[in-house]
Amino acid sequence: MDYNILIGGAAGQGMDTLASVFSQVLHKRGYQIFTLQDYMSRVRGGHNFFQIRFSNAKVKSHSEELDGIIALNQETLDLHIGRLKRDGFIFADEEIKSEDNRLITIHAKKTAKESGNVKTMSSVTLGALTKLFNMDETFMEEIFSEKFDAEVTAQNMTSFKRGQDMVDNQYEVAEGSPKKTMLIQTNHAIALGALAAGLKFYSAYPMTPSTSIMSYLTRKSKKAKMIVEQAEDELAAINMAIGASYAGVRAMTGTSGGGFSLMTEALGLAGIAEIPLVIAVIQRPGPATGLPTRTEQGDLKFVINASQGEFGRMVIAVRNPEDAFYQTARAFNLADKYQLPVIILGDQYLSDALQTVEPFDLGKINIERHLADAKSYEEGKTYNRYELTENGISPRLIPGMTPGTAVNIDSDEHDIIGNITESAKVRTDMVEKRARKFELLKKELMEPELLGEENMDILLVGWGSTHSQLSEAVDLLNEAGEKKYGALVFGDIWPLPITKLKASAKTAKILINVEQNYYGQLADLIRQETGITMTASILKFDGRPLSAHEIVTKVKEA
Repeated sequence: MDYNILIGGAAGQGMDTLASVFSQVLHKRGYQIFTLQDYMSRVRGGHNFFQIRFSNAKVKSHSEELDGIIALNQETLDLHIGRLKRDGFIFADEEIKSEDNRLITIHAKKTAKESGNVKTMSSVTLGALTKLFNMDETFMEEIFSEKFDAEVTAQNMTSFKRGQDMVDNQYEVAEGSPKKTMLIQTNHAIALGALAAGLKFYSAYPMTPSTSIMSYLTRKSKKAKMIVEQAEDELAAINMAIGASYAGVRAMTGTSGGGFSLMTEALGLAGIAEIPLVIAVIQRPGPATGLPTRTEQGDLKFVINASQGEFGRMVIAVRNPEDAFYQTARAFNLADKYQLPVIILGDQYLSDALQTVEPFDLGKINIERHLADAKSYEEGKTYNRYELTENGISPRLIPGMTPGTAVNIDSDEHDIIGNITESAKVRTDMVEKRARKFELLKKELMEPELLGEENMDILLVGWGSTHSQLSEAVDLLNEAGEKKYGALVFGDIWPLPITKLKASAKTAKILINVEQNYYGQLADLIRQETGITMTASILKFDGRPLSAHEIVTKVKEA
């Protein structure tokens, strides 16, 4: 059992409500879910759609083929009917016209008005949809009552039941699993990972598609006893976070590529001042404003090389909500230990997708603070904030830990105390000290995840959000049995872990990088760090996500 439903229309027509409630219904019934959200950068109008794929087995990614279309306007039907399976269905109100025999007309507007609330149109459609899949009204009143007061809940239940009376059962779905799961977006998983790691200060300026991290943390701020600050711009946001981290709390900021462009000088400040900082960069297509509500993996080289000069930073590309939760928590520990910025790299595809995952295990999270023993410093004693050490990590005190002991930092080059210097020797010592930390960090890298066959003929190489599509694509390719396929999907991406890559490159006859950018940025990075050259590339950069079937088709072409 595997179904894929598209709900499409103009912004403001109620798609969000219909998709949200239907996803909740499916989740409460124990199904595995993956949703894809495609929307234009406007409040009203335009063409937007949700895809909801559900199954009683693991759902790894979105799918191109559709089992059903719920068309809230004519444009949705015209644009997507070519993707509908021969035995699929179309739901539409009476004003939408089609000669297609798969069309089922439902009188959503008329019925909603009769219920006493025209805004319950979505509930009429939801009733028809659940009846089509032989689902009863279990959970409906519970879900409505979580959103509405008693009167509106009753109106929605009336519309829902009338919608169920409009259609006959067409699909027999298998029972869902009783196993407990979470239905969550990757951005929310990033936020939860930060909270689990002890986040106490988050500052950001709203920028799609990163904003949902800030809005989620805002809702949880009182319970978490933390501060969320909406800054006037991205420069202020990163500097506030740096200041909070210097003051001793775990701090984070988040943005997209355009906002990160403004943050780059302050990123260098965190680097030279050796202040721990976590930054979430949720990618969208650039340059400039680009496509603000679409997806791309175009910022990899940018975040690795951002800001002037040379200093260490770590870049982690999250692959799914579960990975995002644990990697974000790990990012805080690494930033703390090595006193440098750690960048969490996501994108719109993952940030807006709802997925079912197993509940996160807080027992796997350890908060590791790496601070000097304040008691070992006497009052008034000179504290060498940038002491030259064998591993490059200097003892870190928090201002006020030892009364009368100053904790000096500076954006200029500085000596071991933190005073400005132009000494050639001190400059050399400090650059080499910071570099030693980066070399030590390489020992903590996590190798890319290997999917499919270990002794593969063809190796696909990807990073971040292509994980789900590559996982499904490798399964499909191996089912065909013509050749052996494997995939390496990088999470830790800078510094680049190379052990598994080198081993797999010796086995595979063909290497194909799969990326959502034009230049093949991961392929360039691999060639730079290892000398390994890809045989072919599968690249997509139109703002829409790659699907597993697209990857399979292009692999066969290659």
